[in-house]
Amino acid sequence: MDLHELLVVTDRFHIKPLLPLISGDGRFYLLVLDLNQTRLFQATKNFISELELKNAPTSLDETMKYDDPEKQLQFHSGTAPAKGRRAAMFHGHGAGSDETDKKKNILRFFHQLDHGVSDLLTDHNAPLMLAGVEYLLPLYREANSYPNLLPNGITENTDEISDQELHEKAWKKIQPYFQQAEKQAAEKYASFADSGLTSVLIQDVVKQSYYKRVESLFVEKGKQLWGVFDKNSAEIRVHEKAEPGDQDLLDLAAVQTFINGGDVFLMEPENMPEGADIAAVYRY
Repeated sequence: MDLHELLVVTDRFHIKPLLPLISGDGRFYLLVLDLNQTRLFQATKNFISELELKNAPTSLDETMKYDDPEKQLQFHSGTAPAKGRRAAMFHGHGAGSDETDKKKNILRFFHQLDHGVSDLLTDHNAPLMLAGVEYLLPLYREANSYPNLLPNGITENTDEISDQELHEKAWKKIQPYFQQAEKQAAEKYASFADSGLTSVLIQDVVKQSYYKRVESLFVEKGKQLWGVFDKNSAEIRVHEKAEPGDQDLLDLAAVQTFINGGDVFLMEPENMPEGADIAAVYRY
């Protein structure tokens, strides 16, 4: 990601240039399903990092370890050809060895995994993508309760893929989702233009972002608009040039929108609604 040099002196961090890392360039989650070692990642276009699944089992073996040995479907592992991980193998007593019981136990694992994943992923705006061998993905979808689970996923043996390759494959699949989200937000702005639910006035947009009303915000990339926002009086003063005590009001609106659950799109000047520096769609 290209960052242009800018010096800002204020009482808080200036983070608008970094917003593509967590918004417009696509913040998403990737759940890599593996019966021996399931992993969860947080990612954007530019980075991927693993999240710790603290309150969820990460393997089928962990889910079933407290079962009665005489009743459970016995589970053990064989050596996989890649990366030294182990492939799932099943054997059992009586009816425990049939495909129905295998599916029930995997579903049981996935229900417990889903509880932990849903507790951890509190930002339901960020999409979740699945990766794993083909038969596991529909089983997890059956157990899933996360509201923004994507219909497409990576259907491969992830034992044979590096984290970097996973990231590249995931971004290739999910990029159209984010492009569509920006397109839909722009279309909504156009359709609501005369409804009172949009604005290009910085004084109005900053206040409404602070009051959690902004659903979608469009900000011109690389632009600064200096001024002061008094939270107590809701008064906004805009200055032609930066003065002592000023902050970038575009940055303020973007940050407030993001932390209050709205979508922020940093856009090239020629793509901005009405050619403005800032534009917003309100929730109500």
